[in-house]
Amino acid sequence: MAEKTFNRWLVVIGAVLIQLALGAIYAWSVFTKALTEAPYGFSVPETQAVFSAGLFTFAVVMIFAGIQMKKYGPRKIAMAGGIVLGAGYILAAFFGSSFPMQLLLIGVVGGAGIGLAYVVPISVGMKWFPDKKGLISGLAVAGFGFGATIWVKVAGEWFNLIETVGVQTTFLYYGIAFAAMVLVGSIWMVDPPKGYSVKGTHPEKKSGKEEAAAQDVEWRHMLGKLGFWTIWGIFIFSGMAGLMVIGNIKLFGIDALQAAGMDVAAAGIAAGTAMAWYAILNGLGRIAWGKISDSIGPKLALFLMCLAQGILMLTLFNGASTELMLIIYASAIGFNFGGNFALFPVATSKLFGNKNVGSNYPFVFTAYGIAGIAGPMLGGFVRDATGSFLMAFVPAGVACLAGAGLALTIRQQKK
Repeated sequence: MAEKTFNRWLVVIGAVLIQLALGAIYAWSVFTKALTEAPYGFSVPETQAVFSAGLFTFAVVMIFAGIQMKKYGPRKIAMAGGIVLGAGYILAAFFGSSFPMQLLLIGVVGGAGIGLAYVVPISVGMKWFPDKKGLISGLAVAGFGFGATIWVKVAGEWFNLIETVGVQTTFLYYGIAFAAMVLVGSIWMVDPPKGYSVKGTHPEKKSGKEEAAAQDVEWRHMLGKLGFWTIWGIFIFSGMAGLMVIGNIKLFGIDALQAAGMDVAAAGIAAGTAMAWYAILNGLGRIAWGKISDSIGPKLALFLMCLAQGILMLTLFNGASTELMLIIYASAIGFNFGGNFALFPVATSKLFGNKNVGSNYPFVFTAYGIAGIAGPMLGGFVRDATGSFLMAFVPAGVACLAGAGLALTIRQQKK
């Protein structure tokens, strides 16, 4: 009955709408320059501390949200996330003139709102689309990636909000928009009825022993399973390489192109172009790798993604000597990095069941937090030690190849 009266594609619309708003956390860089100037006068580490607080709170609260979703339901959790996220930015519009208040309101409160809502569209989407888990997961998280680009453009070159109305008024507009988008998207964040299935499909009976139907495992038991620690480790290795490039691609590009004879100004422009292509392909990669996972399974998809990323990292060592090659490498690395956010929710569902993916995936996602520290720090440390980012791509590439090897060891978990 529910299948006739509820169009499941509305869930996708709601998921993308929510994730477009949540992508605000990656748009923080558009505010940093204005915050270092009068009347704020933040130091650069202070501007980054707000961003780091947001990421940390996001990851921690996401675990809480996944567990509470069973009790309160996905719609209420998503709505709570929209309200909290919007409130953080709106309050910062009135009280965020100092670093401690922005740290609290944008970093902690805003990050908590993102953490509450993030896992809801992924969990609900995969339950409504058991036949297209990868594609739906990819579409949802692609919204998160593209959202960051949109909010940067709105505050910057499209409408110049920061220049025309100021940082805090921009916070106000953003807070209202974020809350409205998440609340509207939450309308369709409901789990399918018990016994729901998609006619004509048998998503749990694909090729191979590893593709057999997963037993539903709760997070308490999942943490004791080898499969959890395997995909957690793969996520660290793969995520570390992509985040190292995100954090350092512009500086690396300038270094590499200068070494090839390009002047500083031209190298800076070329590196900026490479960054833009990285972001675009990152969003497209989330959708594409999700679709690939539906065709060949998450195990093989993870193997291919990590293998390709490892090869790119190791050949980038000598490959990015021209503007064109730098753009090609940045695009390919961004494409593969985006796959992480589509494949790991699907792998979690495949190993530990669809029923508990909302509470299980946040624990897998903690690997991203570790990768977020390890990747950029690796790049910065190597550059300080050697004067170039080049050598950092060797351990990052090896880590990706190790992740590919680990992917081949994934086995269906026994109850």
